[in-house]
Amino acid sequence: MGGLVSQSARQTLTTVLHISNIEHLAKMHVKCRGGCYPRSNVDRFAVPDDKVSWDVPYPQYSPLEFTAESVLAKPPWADPELNTGQLQPIWNDLDTTHGIDRRSHCHVYDVVNGRPRNPVGRTGLQGRGWLGRWGPNHAADPIVTRWKRTVSGAIQMKQPSGLPIMQFIAVQRHDTKEWAIPGGMVDPNERVTATLKREFGEEALNSLQLSDSEKHHLEVVMEKLFNSGDEVYRGYVDDPRNTDNSWMETVAVNFHDESGDSLGRFQLHAGSDAIGVQWIDISNTLCLYASHLTFLKEVAKRHSASW
Repeated sequence: MGGLVSQSARQTLTTVLHISNIEHLAKMHVKCRGGCYPRSNVDRFAVPDDKVSWDVPYPQYSPLEFTAESVLAKPPWADPELNTGQLQPIWNDLDTTHGIDRRSHCHVYDVVNGRPRNPVGRTGLQGRGWLGRWGPNHAADPIVTRWKRTVSGAIQMKQPSGLPIMQFIAVQRHDTKEWAIPGGMVDPNERVTATLKREFGEEALNSLQLSDSEKHHLEVVMEKLFNSGDEVYRGYVDDPRNTDNSWMETVAVNFHDESGDSLGRFQLHAGSDAIGVQWIDISNTLCLYASHLTFLKEVAKRHSASW
């Protein structure tokens, strides 16, 4: 009799799991739901928490279509429109013809009416918005950290927890003015490890403006630090640019300068699409771009740092 479960118990368990799933999806879709789509006058269709999942019927759902003109202009980093016949994508696979990885870190996504569908749920907008690729748009986020130290070099502790204070290099985005991890998009045929170093150098250290000797010194320092990193996240990102047909995914890797002698002492210069860069204390009170605070929480946890 111990293996039997009553009908009422099954119904209760099903209800609990359903509510849990709704809460999970709602938390994953916060910044990409509701209000006006970034840098546009296009309003998203309202998506309540209990209607995020595609499994939940929502007959009233009628989102607008929006793809930015800069994306439609066919820059190298963007796909053509699907109805032009110029693109024959291989969904959920590595598109070797174009060198584009159309696989999701989450799971196999559905393709409905010839278009990839956001694997997490509804966003209130169709099209690609400001994103270049149909389906997953892959990024890489290097989280470079160090311990906050006193003038004498001792690691500072946060009270009353008594845990060490960790800092990370943050850049201020040009588009939203929010502080963020200095990441960027993975280029066609590019390995994620290469993207991590390239984006960090361009955004946080402005390597594009360095002399040849300075670039060489930077390469030596970065090679030492980036030689081994700790992957803290791989998956979907709650990015305000996400739509029903295009979404951001990332691989976030922590590169910790334990002694502070590597990048911990390197001069920071904002570059690329960043307008500011600085070391910031990791804290749960930070307001950062997209899902970046979630990544930092995991970093702090792994290093037993204050949060």
